[in-house]
Amino acid sequence: MLKPLNVLQFNLEPADNERLASLCGQFDEHLRQIERRLGVEIANRGNHFEIIGSSKPVQAAEKVIQSLFAATLNEVLTPERVHLSLQDAHIDAMLENGADEDEPMAIRTRRAVIKPKGVNQQRYLRNIQDHDISFGIGPAGTGKTYLAVASAVAALEQEAVRRLILARPAVEAGEKLGFLPGDMAQKVDPYLRPLYDALYEMLGFERVAKLIERNVIEVAPLAFMRGRTLNDSFIILDEAQNTTVEQIKMFLTRVGFGSKAVVTGDITQIDLPRNKTSGLRHVLEVLKGLDGISFTFFTSHDVVRHPLVQRIVAAYEAYERAQAAEP
Repeated sequence: MLKPLNVLQFNLEPADNERLASLCGQFDEHLRQIERRLGVEIANRGNHFEIIGSSKPVQAAEKVIQSLFAATLNEVLTPERVHLSLQDAHIDAMLENGADEDEPMAIRTRRAVIKPKGVNQQRYLRNIQDHDISFGIGPAGTGKTYLAVASAVAALEQEAVRRLILARPAVEAGEKLGFLPGDMAQKVDPYLRPLYDALYEMLGFERVAKLIERNVIEVAPLAFMRGRTLNDSFIILDEAQNTTVEQIKMFLTRVGFGSKAVVTGDITQIDLPRNKTSGLRHVLEVLKGLDGISFTFFTSHDVVRHPLVQRIVAAYEAYERAQAAEP
């Protein structure tokens, strides 16, 4: 059962209209930015504010608003300044310390309500909600990509982001793009098909086509991300085990203000040449433990496909452990 929402009311003093306008931003964009980051609702009339949401996010939102209002005494706030304030407030630590992993979560889109199956999927969704960059690592069939796309669709429908960007490295076992017919877009389309399938299920074919035409949704090979800075976007990198060290670093440094990134992959299914290090495997060593980044690890027990798939994954894991133990 969901926990009751908390309502916190407070006044900002002094009631200076110019400072309050700077705090709220044009069309209340700064308040909406805080709402998206913390998953709360903020309403105000003059200097009277009301925050609605779960206990810890409500407390965090009040702390940020009080801090930003104090800053308006000496500066005019910008979305970038609000973003940095959210980072400096150690929001992730506050939310993690207060998170109740037994509290059920669900993603609501226009076509379906998607509920996580099991503790790991629950933790994964919570990590996506509470962190700007999240990693989902584990075998096929554990819902990593599906739940990431569902979170992205919900964020778009709630206007928490303006765009969805879904990317995959165009690398598959034993296949070369040059031998496929068609232009570059047609060559990479098969590699992106799982992302399209999830979008079609959640939004419908016609709506996806319209959003892609308007460039609200972009499904592209990873190489197309180079040289860009992506603001107010929900970005998903799928099959990240097939990125190189340089590629995943490039991807992670594309994340801009107001954006959220989710990286998924299975480090047991790397299709790179033997002399190439997987970027996903490398990132586990470089970024693990870094504030603001979450890692969710799935196992064969989290597979939600046919029961035989779970047994197949478990058999491969046991075989690889036995091989590693041999001298």
